[in-house]
Amino acid sequence: MKKIFVLDTNVLLHDPQSLFSFDDNEIIIPAVVLEEIDSKKRLADELGRNARTVSRLLDKMREQGHLHEGIILPNGGVLKVELNHRSFIRVQEMFGEMSNDNRILAVALNYHMEQQNATEKQDVVMVSKDVLVRIKADVLGLQAQDYLSDRIIDSSEFYTGQWTLHVHPSVIDEFYSYRFLSVNHLQLKQKLNPNEFIILRDELGTSKSALLKVSQDGNRLEPLYLSNDPVWGITARNAQQRMALELLLNDDIPLVTLSGKAGTGKTLLALAAGLLKVEDDHKYKKLLIARPVVPMGKDIGYLPGEKEEKLRPWMQPIYDNLEFLFDTKKAGDIDKILMGMGSIQVEALTYIRGRSIPGQFIIIDEAQNLTKHEVKTIVSRVGEGSKIVLMGDPGQIDHPYLDSISNGLTHIVERFKQENISGHMTLEKGERSKLAQQAADLL
Repeated sequence: MKKIFVLDTNVLLHDPQSLFSFDDNEIIIPAVVLEEIDSKKRLADELGRNARTVSRLLDKMREQGHLHEGIILPNGGVLKVELNHRSFIRVQEMFGEMSNDNRILAVALNYHMEQQNATEKQDVVMVSKDVLVRIKADVLGLQAQDYLSDRIIDSSEFYTGQWTLHVHPSVIDEFYSYRFLSVNHLQLKQKLNPNEFIILRDELGTSKSALLKVSQDGNRLEPLYLSNDPVWGITARNAQQRMALELLLNDDIPLVTLSGKAGTGKTLLALAAGLLKVEDDHKYKKLLIARPVVPMGKDIGYLPGEKEEKLRPWMQPIYDNLEFLFDTKKAGDIDKILMGMGSIQVEALTYIRGRSIPGQFIIIDEAQNLTKHEVKTIVSRVGEGSKIVLMGDPGQIDHPYLDSISNGLTHIVERFKQENISGHMTLEKGERSKLAQQAADLL
């Protein structure tokens, strides 16, 4: 049975192509949504770009007929801009304020009431990425759901970059004897990805184990090439950190993604690997570190002071880790060191878009706050001979229209997990301190 989907503004601003994601059902865009999109189209950020894209799509559709009467979409669905919100009085009685959200809900409620008397009833579904709008819809007796069409995985299927396999001890002995194993020899049901890590454990319960990595062609299991020697004074404290360093220091893997809760060592490991590659090995010309400036809600140009002064509060986590690596004693020492070296650059993402970045070790922190389009924009700018590391915690989203599944970091992890030029590791064990680990787990 066909359904009627009423779209909230945030769905269109999150994904302009959502107009074509509801198969052959009817899509309703309340008129107030057009007003909200119009108010965003002059923004210079991702929301502004999406608002302009939606505007162009709707303008193109006008060639087929009047939007308020409904037009046929390529997938057989119907798109209609709805002016009628007669049910607003009922919504206002329940929620009071004449907000745009309530006007959108009134349109959905009006369709719902009309369908109660229809010969062939259709379900009316309110689609919004705003949790409170979905709650309000539920209070009004409406079906409500999040926009899910752009999700490529379920939350229970996050790619971690590693497997633990319990095998007969003879398999582990064979690996140590020949220093490799054939993937076919293990007769696994699941397909292994290039640069994925495997922990072999004795199925008989002894302490015998081995740590291996899938080769780039996906056919062999090989030992880790790196020893557990310190990297710029940093030694891996657990197996996952050692796996992460293996990816970070491998020049044949130009794209590395790291995810994990605060305190698992993502930033520190990436910076240590970058400093080693730039300052000691001279593999790359420069270490570029950037992170999105999401929490302030506006471009940093709105803040007082020079660019460096504006950036400092948002880049402070990076500087904290650099101070630890350089073992500075006094405030301001790290600024003098970075100025003297000249090969380390700390920037906001605002200032690296549009650039071609060759021969650099690039670290993008807090990548979970990037959209799919922003991640594409950044990674597609990586020049010849560069390596890029994207890291973040998908469970800690500051962006209003993203969640743990629809963010750019999760998207690129899933899209690239089968490519031999990329590697991923999910860090789970906190190493900042015992208190920090318990805080992350209990709070």
